Amino acid sequence: MRALIFANGDPGDGLMVRRTFEQAGDARIIAADGGARLARYYGYPVHTLIGDMDSIAPPELAALVQQGTQIFRHPPEKDATDLELALKWAAGQPIDWIRIIGGLGGRFDQMMANVYLLALPELQHLDAGLAAGNQVIYLLRPGVHTLAGRAGDTVSLIPVGGAAAGVTTRHLQYPLQEESLFFGPARGVSNVMLADVAGVTLAQGLLLVVHTVGRA
Repeated sequence: MRALIFANGDPGDGLMVRRTFEQAGDARIIAADGGARLARYYGYPVHTLIGDMDSIAPPELAALVQQGTQIFRHPPEKDATDLELALKWAAGQPIDWIRIIGGLGGRFDQMMANVYLLALPELQHLDAGLAAGNQVIYLLRPGVHTLAGRAGDTVSLIPVGGAAAGVTTRHLQYPLQEESLFFGPARGVSNVMLADVAGVTLAQGLLLVVHTVGRA
């Protein structure tokens, strides 16, 4: 099963977001608190609402209750963000594909935290990513990975949490062969896909992939 999780950020409409909706098919729609408004903006009914409800007005909440939305309410004093709670809940369901919509924009700290949530251990066996505008962002763990897109798309490989070692790429304009990318330098930014399918092999560490439609 697939899931779309709407966060309480900017709509970020764009080509990659529209492609994500096409890929989602009959997905379960999950809203993280005020993300319910974003789901409504895109015309999706909310199946599950999760959060402390501090970003959603009482009439909006009442309307969702009346529509039969499944609601999990958490106290405001909590250690996890609403989006984190939504991701962890989704990871406990028979769901193997997750895309976050509305995870960027507004506060920079929230935006970074939302991206870093892709490193949650609960998501390590799932296809999880964040779509915004003409970009999709996801995390690569050690292994052999396929990047699907179009020749000419921009792909950036950014190490997080330290160095990424044993990085080998195929069908990217600037190849890497059993090399390391270090946290800080921008060496992996703005590579270009030479075919509709490219590949990345990673031996150790974590790589954040930012895939942008066309030349960025």
